[in-house]
Amino acid sequence: MRNTIKQHKDFLIPDDAPRFVTDFFIVKSRPTKWPNDARYGLTATKRTFKLAHDRNRAKRLVRAWLRECESLMSPEMDYVFIMRAPILVAKKPDGIAQITRALKRLAIIGAPNPA
Repeated sequence: MRNTIKQHKDFLIPDDAPRFVTDFFIVKSRPTKWPNDARYGLTATKRTFKLAHDRNRAKRLVRAWLRECESLMSPEMDYVFIMRAPILVAKKPDGIAQITRALKRLAIIGAPNPA
């Protein structure tokens, strides 16, 4: 499994960065600072999830889905996942399908243009 983003400043991704919105989460990406050491971060806010166990469950679900789809994550990109409330009622196949769709789309959007 990849490294995780731990510092607040690394979670800050500009609004014009590539992003993909699903029912369960929003994922933003940017080029990593260190080649071949890409990371991911998970955010579940109190505003969205009032209870701590809901925030933890949302992050646990995305971690499990990411393990299934890790091969789709680009080694040159950092990803930040922002959880949305419907994730708490998500089924595993639906979550994996949305992660797969998001990572494939971000690979196309975030690909460097050949000059």
